Amino acid sequence: ESAPPPTASMRDPMSKQDVAEYLNKHDFTKPLEQAVNAAILARAADPQAFLLQWFAKLSANGSNAMNDTEQQGEAQRAVCKLDHNRKLDIYSQPSRLRATGIICTIGPKTKAVEQLTMLRRAGMNIVRMNFSHGSYEYHGEVIDNARASVAAEPLDGRLLAIALDTKGPEIRTGMTAGGDGVMLEKGARLLVTTDASQKDACSASQIYMDYANLPKVMSVGGVIFVDDGLIALKVAAIDAAAGTLECEVVNSGLLGSKKGCNLPEVDVDLPALSAKDRDDLAFAVSKDVDMVFASFIRKASDVHEVRACLVAADPVVGKRIRIISKIENHEGMRNFDEILAATDGVMVARGDLGIEIPSEKVFLAQKMMIAKCNVAGKPCICATQMLESMTSNPRPTRAEASDVANAVLDGADCVMLSGETAKGAYPREAVAMMDLVCKEAEAAIFIRRETEQMTLTMPKPLSMNESVAKAVVDAAHSHAARLILTLTTTGTSARLISKYRPTCPIMTVCRDSHIGSSLHLHRGTLPFHYPEPKPESGDDIEKRIDFGIELAFANGFCKKGDPIVVAWGWRSGVASLTSFRMIKVGVRETAKSLVSVVPKELEELCSFATPQRGALVAPEGLESPTGHAGRQNAAQDAATTYGHRCKLDIYSQ
Repeated sequence: ESAPPPTASMRDPMSKQDVAEYLNKHDFTKPLEQAVNAAILARAADPQAFLLQWFAKLSANGSNAMNDTEQQGEAQRAVCKLDHNRKLDIYSQPSRLRATGIICTIGPKTKAVEQLTMLRRAGMNIVRMNFSHGSYEYHGEVIDNARASVAAEPLDGRLLAIALDTKGPEIRTGMTAGGDGVMLEKGARLLVTTDASQKDACSASQIYMDYANLPKVMSVGGVIFVDDGLIALKVAAIDAAAGTLECEVVNSGLLGSKKGCNLPEVDVDLPALSAKDRDDLAFAVSKDVDMVFASFIRKASDVHEVRACLVAADPVVGKRIRIISKIENHEGMRNFDEILAATDGVMVARGDLGIEIPSEKVFLAQKMMIAKCNVAGKPCICATQMLESMTSNPRPTRAEASDVANAVLDGADCVMLSGETAKGAYPREAVAMMDLVCKEAEAAIFIRRETEQMTLTMPKPLSMNESVAKAVVDAAHSHAARLILTLTTTGTSARLISKYRPTCPIMTVCRDSHIGSSLHLHRGTLPFHYPEPKPESGDDIEKRIDFGIELAFANGFCKKGDPIVVAWGWRSGVASLTSFRMIKVGVRETAKSLVSVVPKELEELCSFATPQRGALVAPEGLESPTGHAGRQNAAQDAATTYGHRCKLDIYSQ
């Protein structure tokens, strides 16, 4: 009754065009959605009163208050890490777009085109094939079906990457006599033999292992873990001439056929690539896959051997395929710095690693490896048992959800599902859950502190490409850009921008679909294929920019009037990233600036005399400690959080 009488403008009917113009001028859809979602999440007993209070607070605090309701807006304005954690809000809405890549292992249950499309809809970015199992015919079908899925249903047009995971050099037991499991009782004595004539006669008294030098590398008192550590054998005596070891069963367990064996803290002389691995890599090249996950990498020369094998199969394709080194044992941990310098990326393979090193040390290895990859600008994947219970249950345990979130908070670029999608009963639900957890964790990252710490950690002067990448991200932060659009030929510009962790997505436009697909390895990238060939003369920068903006607008990554940053380079390698500019979507520029841009405040950081050629390397001073001081003393002396995590040492007491 106290409301004013309707005015003429309120009474008069509005045309559809009038309504459209009004909504375009006064966009209140977003605050209304935020208010209603907040009321639902709060389970408000009196929704009307809740909404009145909501908008009263919004009016009192100004338009910035809207940001508090999404992506942990209030926590992002905290003064320190403790204050940030104190202000985290379970009712805050995460970003619509996930930045962390999701890798799904494909098995017989999920290899069909329809199943692959289902996983893509749920959030899968990279298809993984485990070459420890399956034939070439089977894996070829997975590759063909993945590509058929994209062709049939492009969804938003983003590329899909395909990865081959090698079996790697490994030690396995033989077949049990009769094929049935054999019970090994605690305290029993048995003989481990390397005699190949006994490979099909494993029993409770004798086990065959297929590593001929086993008696030479083991010592009395050493332990052999069998079947993911479920069975432990302690070496009591060694007969090197006979090729046997007398062992005591440490714990009871059922031994099956062809089970993997681990030798903790033992350097083995197995070749980097088995004959099967070489054939598998040649198959990867023939099928034009995007990346290889190389198992049991122990030193830099192993990475070089993988690359040589790929290039031998095809010089062009073999050079392009990204190599992700899986760190799974002590030797790989001790040589991590040299491996990181040689590889394209790293996988924290916590399965075998958790057997080779003590379980209580795995989190240290994870944090250290992720931090070093972040500083080097190389992708890091966190894998193994992330949502393991969802293999048979529709919901994960709380510990599993926290494990995924903490991997994202640590800085992992990708997280991986194994049995959950390869053989599980709930593959779609597992991907959807990982998608939700990743988005919540990304919103909870204290962006300002992470950016400051990365800046402090990097040595000065920066290379030209690094300087411009940092300037691009700084500009995106300062102008609250909705999107960074980068044009790339080799992927370097996108990788560098991702290193500095912008809060907005990085949309990449790339002529080579395989290079574009591999960018899923990097946090925050949205890779799209540009189908037009390179012009014979001149450049097509403006044409590619227009192509990217149209795609972004069509997919809802930005809307008319939104600020975005556009970045590109004028030459691959030395000048992969030289220029950027701010534009507003749908607003015609009166004068286009195509000059190379390096802000004055970054000039003192920038070195134009040192070109960056190819591989990104970690700065000096962040190598693994050699003295293994107690209580992580080497890490305690670090100047930044990145430096601290880089210096974490699994051998520190």
